[in-house]
Amino acid sequence: MPPVADLHVHTTNSDGTMSLHEVPHAARTAGVEIVAITDHERLHDDLDTPTDDLDGVPVIHGIELRVETDAGQVDLLGYGVEPTPELAREIDRLQADRVERGHAIVDCAEDRLDTELPLEPAAGIGRPDIARAIADVTEYDYQGAFEEVIGRGCPCFVARNLPDFERGAALLAETCGLVSLAHPLRYGDPETALELTGSAYVDGVERHYEYGRSVDPTPVDRAIERHDLVPTGGSDAHDDVLGRAGLDREGFDRVAKRLP
Repeated sequence: MPPVADLHVHTTNSDGTMSLHEVPHAARTAGVEIVAITDHERLHDDLDTPTDDLDGVPVIHGIELRVETDAGQVDLLGYGVEPTPELAREIDRLQADRVERGHAIVDCAEDRLDTELPLEPAAGIGRPDIARAIADVTEYDYQGAFEEVIGRGCPCFVARNLPDFERGAALLAETCGLVSLAHPLRYGDPETALELTGSAYVDGVERHYEYGRSVDPTPVDRAIERHDLVPTGGSDAHDDVLGRAGLDREGFDRVAKRLP
């Protein structure tokens, strides 16, 4: 059975390949009833309310925000966004940083690979966009571009200028109905990352996620019980395939109670 709700989906508004208006078809194809749009550090101009209906598919307006912590960089998911001027200013700053970083990575990759990439950095750009461009014109595939050229520790990696956890989490808590720690078992130090769920700003954790490998969810379940967290879940789709992970009806009902 596919999940009822996929609460982690990216569009061309950041580094996904699917436009917002292609989401309903992708949802119906996957048998998913409810979708959350969680573009990286960007709100969607076509979603002007915390929840909406898109061609018959309920859509939650969300955001994914990367922050610096003692556990390294982690991602926070905010659901049911009602933006404030302060959040808008921080998003503008982060998007300017993304474009500057995108130019630096593209310039480095073009020089190193002795080619011209079919990509002009613009608002919303992420490394997946650059990896796809590299795969289009070189012998590297998408994964190889990350592993050999633009991934952390690679020759063309460029760091971000991110907010710290306190600032980022507080901004989301002020503007979202629910703030969740994304994919906690993906980090180098999951236990330290999960300690962040004890913050007053975080009230959920992404319990259901397709890691592409076998994982032990016990640390996540302990955090859920310890801090009375709302479990969330989603596919983290950067393509048009939804439903690889998500919530059943009962799980989504818990999320829905927190939305505006």
